[in-house]
Amino acid sequence: MGQEIHTTHFSEDDFKRFRERLSLETELLRDWFETGHLDDSEPVAGFEIEAWLIDEDYHPSPVNQAFLERFDNELASPELAKFNIELNTHPHALRGKVLSDLHEELRSTGLQARACAESLDSQILITGILPTLKPTDLNLDNMSDMRRYRALNEQVLNSRGGAPLHLEITGTEHLSETHDTVMLEAATTSFQIHIQVPADKAHHYYNASMIASAPMVAASANSPYLFDRELWEETRIPLFEQSVEVGGIDAASHGPLHRVSFGSGYARHSIFEAFVENLEHFPALLPIQFDDPESELAHLRLHNGTIWRWNRPLIGFNSKGKPHIRIEHRVVPSGPSITDSMANAAFYYGLAQGLMRFELDQHLPFAQARDNFYKAAKNGLNAKVDWPGTGHTNIRKLILEKLLPLARTGLDELGLDRDDCEYYLGIIKERVECGQNGSEWQRRFCTAHGRKMDELTAAMLHYQSSDRPVHEWDL
Repeated sequence: MGQEIHTTHFSEDDFKRFRERLSLETELLRDWFETGHLDDSEPVAGFEIEAWLIDEDYHPSPVNQAFLERFDNELASPELAKFNIELNTHPHALRGKVLSDLHEELRSTGLQARACAESLDSQILITGILPTLKPTDLNLDNMSDMRRYRALNEQVLNSRGGAPLHLEITGTEHLSETHDTVMLEAATTSFQIHIQVPADKAHHYYNASMIASAPMVAASANSPYLFDRELWEETRIPLFEQSVEVGGIDAASHGPLHRVSFGSGYARHSIFEAFVENLEHFPALLPIQFDDPESELAHLRLHNGTIWRWNRPLIGFNSKGKPHIRIEHRVVPSGPSITDSMANAAFYYGLAQGLMRFELDQHLPFAQARDNFYKAAKNGLNAKVDWPGTGHTNIRKLILEKLLPLARTGLDELGLDRDDCEYYLGIIKERVECGQNGSEWQRRFCTAHGRKMDELTAAMLHYQSSDRPVHEWDL
């Protein structure tokens, strides 16, 4: 979905030709798996961090086109809304001082981006959902000026037979909204953690990432409010799932497989199974015709980019053109600080490695991993989950007693710098011990000062500029 397209309207022949190319490319990918053509080098790390542009009153500032032109940095790109941008890192081998190196890269890029935004009378904020966002901000006038987003909006609504998108979230409070565009998706901003892995191990990392999703979302929750309502600890999860509510083939919006979901099951023998599911169960949303050679997998990659599993397998190419597999861990919200984001990444990389080694998918049924995830998204660090050898337990206790030691072992196996590991996992430990993740801090702030979303956003911006971790933020 990162590439621009040349048209927004499609014929039946476009869908037919796309399907043919998608089938050919899927068969080519099958051959690559069987012949060992995919990159088998050791893990590589990278991130995407989605951010908000806000004005002097802490409301959305729809200036991303001017920002990107002035910033002129390959690590920055537009998002669905004119008030969102994405900042990326270069890929780094997942060993040694990678965590502190990536922290410095994100910090440096962020400082430059902040200075650029200020020149446009705006600020940059990283948070899962902007507290001052209003439903009226989510209109087509605020959609980024790119054809791919207009086409996505049109095709999602077409696949629903023109029916509007209905948002229904029950948490601490209740929210019910109807929207006639996909702009609801722009309300959700994430810190997407990537890990490039050897193809023969990719399904193990994929399964481990799904199992890790519950503790990850509980520890990192940072989105308790939407449109002035207090909802889930990580309201991004139901919001994003309902903002592009489209099912599989012949299933409109209520089929057994949805385009935004936790997934349909573990990968049993190969990560290739996910791409077969893409082909067999999801119709094309954007049937663009590419002139690229089949070996570029352009159609397969575009199609995969319109299926948003919370843990998504990706195909990429290295600087020498060799194809590789990445897992994109999408459950973590943006913010509260860059330091918090790096701590979340350290926890994920260690936990995925540790869970993969223990093959916990053989002991934790997929349905339970999925249930754990939604319980954690709704209740955060207060969630009760089921875990092999532990039974029904509080997720804070599980993280502190079992998962942090497991993550530490995983980072050791990967060969990461021990001081870095102690520092970043220490942040997770202190955050979980005191119970103050981003969502809890926002809630405590509103309890102390009233539900004044502009003041909340101003305080978030203030603390974020210091890069102190959220468990150290006061009220």
